[in-house]
Amino acid sequence: MSLVPTARDHATAIAADVRAGRRRAVDVVEAHLAAIAATEDQVHAFNLVTAERALAAAAEIDRRVGEGDDPGPLAGVPVALKDNLCTRGVATTCSSRILAGWEPPYDATVVRRLDRAGAVVIGKTNLDEFAMGSSTENSAFGATRNPHDPARVPGGSSGGSAAAVAAGFAPLALGSDTGGSIRQPAALCGVVGVKPTYGRVSRYGLVAFASSLDQIGPFSATVGDAAICYDAIAGHDPLDATSIPTPLESVAAHLADGVSGLRIGLVREMLEGDLAPEPDVVRRVTAAAEALEAAGAKIDEVSVPAVVYGLSAYYLIAPAEASSNLARFDGVRFGLRVDAPTTAEMMRATRTEGFGAEVKRRIMLGTYALSAGYYDAFYGQAQRVRTLISNEFAAAYERFDLLLGPTSPCVAFPLDAKTADPMTMYLNDVYTIPSNLSGQPAMSVPFGTGEGDLPVGVQLLAPALEEARMFAAAAVLEEAAP
Repeated sequence: MSLVPTARDHATAIAADVRAGRRRAVDVVEAHLAAIAATEDQVHAFNLVTAERALAAAAEIDRRVGEGDDPGPLAGVPVALKDNLCTRGVATTCSSRILAGWEPPYDATVVRRLDRAGAVVIGKTNLDEFAMGSSTENSAFGATRNPHDPARVPGGSSGGSAAAVAAGFAPLALGSDTGGSIRQPAALCGVVGVKPTYGRVSRYGLVAFASSLDQIGPFSATVGDAAICYDAIAGHDPLDATSIPTPLESVAAHLADGVSGLRIGLVREMLEGDLAPEPDVVRRVTAAAEALEAAGAKIDEVSVPAVVYGLSAYYLIAPAEASSNLARFDGVRFGLRVDAPTTAEMMRATRTEGFGAEVKRRIMLGTYALSAGYYDAFYGQAQRVRTLISNEFAAAYERFDLLLGPTSPCVAFPLDAKTADPMTMYLNDVYTIPSNLSGQPAMSVPFGTGEGDLPVGVQLLAPALEEARMFAAAAVLEEAAP
């Protein structure tokens, strides 16, 4: 039984109404809290719903509007935050026992920017522990379910955020994307999901998984809503050393640009051969290409041969960085502490009890890849492959303005279907990982359905800092979607 609402509030409309005084922010928040109360027990999108804080924030927005102030472009819009984004005084757990109950002393930059834009945070969403997974089944607090079919997964690792938007719990949500963790759950839940250019959105306050790959981005029901959220959170941040200082270009201002004259390449390796997706996914991507062509784009095939190596390179680079980043969770400074006679035994006991199986698997893999005898053969070689992928994408973008392909190999799969086979689970990110390795933007746009009438997402890929063009093409696809 589907839990997806037949009608929903959109962020653009909510903000316009609240800013104009036509609706109260408190009423908007109460309506979304009622939706959460009605079906959250069947979805489990949230680790924590911050109802009192949300209502207080909404009341403050209404006060400002009443005094003639403009609270911002997201005035009164409820937003759900992935539970690896630091929120001052609110438990931020990364869905791990090792951080259960930990309350950060500061806000992530994206949280501060949402507040400045007038958005209202309504809760922290479930995820695969420390963002390691493709189904949101690796959470220490239980699996999230897909609102289109609660017997199936929502994707991962940002499955709670994707499910929250799909179920109508919030018009907007934020997730993090290290190898597809925004785009893949967006595709499986039938919502829009955006991974910006690496460095375009500040990572300050994001609990790190793999620092050279992580990016924060929005989920929404519409391309327009994703655009206003992106505009609110993107831009340079001196607190993030990898933040790009280039001035921000509004993507919302370019949504009506269309695709006339754009050259768009269909990535051959993502549609055929060993990496070919399910036939219904291929049909949706082909239909999306036809829709873009009908809107004036020039469509042709393009080969990016090195994308077939992306999965192998990623599962050496990301675990290696995770091995380093997660070393800080030692029972001394954060969260869980299991007492033992010596410091070494305490750390071992804490990490044994605090980390789940998938996190342990990746820490061990990363530590092995970084060890003295294997560093160059594994980690070094993976970085060379990463460079190869970046170079091949650069060559493709000399001929094409955008690229098009599938987001996920299949529609949402049943719960527990792939948990026993990590390699099968890892293949869910085979089309999304290359953009993380290259640092370039990509987004998933819903485009019809496949097996079981479940959503299929198609993926637009763009050169670095070309989000505006990518969003304009996404708006065309949204308009043409069946």
